[in-house]
Amino acid sequence: MLTLYHHPFSPSSRFIRMVLFEYGAEFQSVAVNPWERPQELLRLNAAGTVPVIVENEGPAICGPGPIVEYLDETRGYAMADRRLMPDHPEARAETRRLVDWALGKFDQEVVGHLVRERIYKQTMPRTAGGGEPDSNALRVARANIQHHLKYFGYLIASRRWLGGDRLSFADFALAAEMSCADYLGEVPWSADENIKNWYARMKSRPCMRPLLQEKILGMPPAQTYADLDF
Repeated sequence: MLTLYHHPFSPSSRFIRMVLFEYGAEFQSVAVNPWERPQELLRLNAAGTVPVIVENEGPAICGPGPIVEYLDETRGYAMADRRLMPDHPEARAETRRLVDWALGKFDQEVVGHLVRERIYKQTMPRTAGGGEPDSNALRVARANIQHHLKYFGYLIASRRWLGGDRLSFADFALAAEMSCADYLGEVPWSADENIKNWYARMKSRPCMRPLLQEKILGMPPAQTYADLDF
């Protein structure tokens, strides 16, 4: 049995949850607030970050990159043509590049700001960085998202999926990030029709249903969030 330590609105955690559902892996989840640095989390991951998974009595596997590689190596081959890591080395490299872009560059320049300022800081004590949203950080994120959407839209316009002809980890990494921004109503869907149509396909997958049902107390989702025909 897998145990996943996560935060419901951590994009990287959402990525792993979607992959687990897609691979049909049974798991139990433990929600944590990483900024509280709970001892249970620190014993598993000295960095104090999520996601972290533990399988049975095995060692903790920390971070989205190592986790998806582990899941692919332990479960991916049994998925046959539904495996989320391509067979060809060049296609694998492109998938890894886009996963890194979504969870790294896109998160650091856009979604990370939105989630921290509008979600995390609402529950953080001021001693941990909580308080009013930083308007400058939000302004930067809202400007940067336009550039990223154009790039992702450009890729999808020339491919069936984000990374190529087959659904891959890259699609789930980006969908996880987009879902957090979409909850907050921070995605300008009119900016690119290709990315909107791609996200509609991702949103209709069963693995996204649990995410679309989650809500933040006192902060209802945007109208587009759970709408499959947005």
